[in-house]
Amino acid sequence: MANVISDETIEYVGILAKLELSPQEREQAKKDMGSMLDYIDRLGELDTSDVEPMSHVFPINNVFREDIVTNGDMRREILSNAPGEKDGMFMAPRTFE
Repeated sequence: MANVISDETIEYVGILAKLELSPQEREQAKKDMGSMLDYIDRLGELDTSDVEPMSHVFPINNVFREDIVTNGDMRREILSNAPGEKDGMFMAPRTFE
């Protein structure tokens, strides 16, 4: 299947990529993009009926640790460093009106 890329498409991609392409580079980009799309079409012809869908190539397991509180409630110690405290919260001077 021949995928033909238009000049407008190459110009649009150049604008998006912020590239200034010479006429020779535009022609080469058209050929390259057409080749890429042809290859994608070839991949669509593969029989994948026996392939299990996956989200990653490698098996991924949950590597996170258990969410266990280890430092407890240190509110008093933390608030002792505050410039002011009201109802268990930091109180600081206003920075704008």
